[in-house]
Amino acid sequence: MGAQLRVYKRRIQAVTATKKITKAMEMIAASRIVKAQRKVAASKPYATELTRAVTAVATGSSAKHPLTTEVEAPTRAAVLLVTSDRGLAGGYSSNAIKAAERLRERLASEGKEVDTYIVGRKGVAYYGFRERKVEDSWTGFTDNPAYSDAKSIAAPLIEAIQKDTAEGGVDELHIVFTEFVSMMTQNAVDDRMLPLSLDEVAEESTRKGEILPLFDFEPSAEDVLDALLPRYVESRIYNALLQAAASEHAARRRAMKSATDNAGDLIKSLSRLANAARQAEITQEISEIVGGASALADATAGSDK
Repeated sequence: MGAQLRVYKRRIQAVTATKKITKAMEMIAASRIVKAQRKVAASKPYATELTRAVTAVATGSSAKHPLTTEVEAPTRAAVLLVTSDRGLAGGYSSNAIKAAERLRERLASEGKEVDTYIVGRKGVAYYGFRERKVEDSWTGFTDNPAYSDAKSIAAPLIEAIQKDTAEGGVDELHIVFTEFVSMMTQNAVDDRMLPLSLDEVAEESTRKGEILPLFDFEPSAEDVLDALLPRYVESRIYNALLQAAASEHAARRRAMKSATDNAGDLIKSLSRLANAARQAEITQEISEIVGGASALADATAGSDK
């Protein structure tokens, strides 16, 4: 019985140590969510005004540009998938991967070939294990992305959208990331970045009561769009990376809180089992003492006779 009690005690010590780790990770993730939320909020005004400027240029001119021109029969699309570098975040990365798989199937059903670009080690590992081709990948910054990271990601995507499909280019550019809604809700979404849907932007501006600005283009609308294209793609990717980082921290905080709570429940259960084992051990020792005393008393009574 003593051996069983020692086993319970060792398990309680191990679970207690694990609980301390998960609690620390929960607190760290909670502290990082606030910073990530602030970065998301700070990036939105720039992205909004840039989109309005691009829309104003496109609607105010007849320029044909990859940023705004729909291809009549698109045959190739690029998909940028944003996952995490680290685990212990519940279903955060798997939900984003599932959303990318659904988008891939939809594009394939439309007769489009898909080129995949991945951010995060989890996505890279998923595609590598299945031996799927990945055009390019980036890792090491998903929990705290910088604008320079968005620029490095945007460069090959811009190059692909500017090329002809016969030369390895693409007609559309999509991004799959986890949108941060609240501390408890994060949704994996897919969004088409290019070509920019002017109708949707105009409808959103009308709904908000905004009026698109009027501009004079120097030297030409095409040159203005050429200058805005990389800025637009970079800002969209940067905003997606920031939202994904906030979502990752929120998912990790929730997962670590659940792990901490489960560890506490397990410790209570093991403590009850250990107490029961200790009580059984004490009862057995008392029984042995009583039995020994009874035997000794019987032996003494027999010798007296």
